[in-house]
Amino acid sequence: MTLTAPGCPVAGEMPGWVEGALRGIDGVEDVKVDMTFDPPWTPDRMSDEAKLELGYL
Repeated sequence: MTLTAPGCPVAGEMPGWVEGALRGIDGVEDVKVDMTFDPPWTPDRMSDEAKLELGYL
């Protein structure tokens, strides 16, 4: 997964949140979350719903 910036304040917590959510899916037995910054995040990667919520639209 990619964060919005290397200094993201939830960078340390986010992998655990993602792992917990995925483990809650029936049939998922093992989860490994890898952090990457490739491809770099930009607002263009946001869904229309997220853009609307954050005032980009």
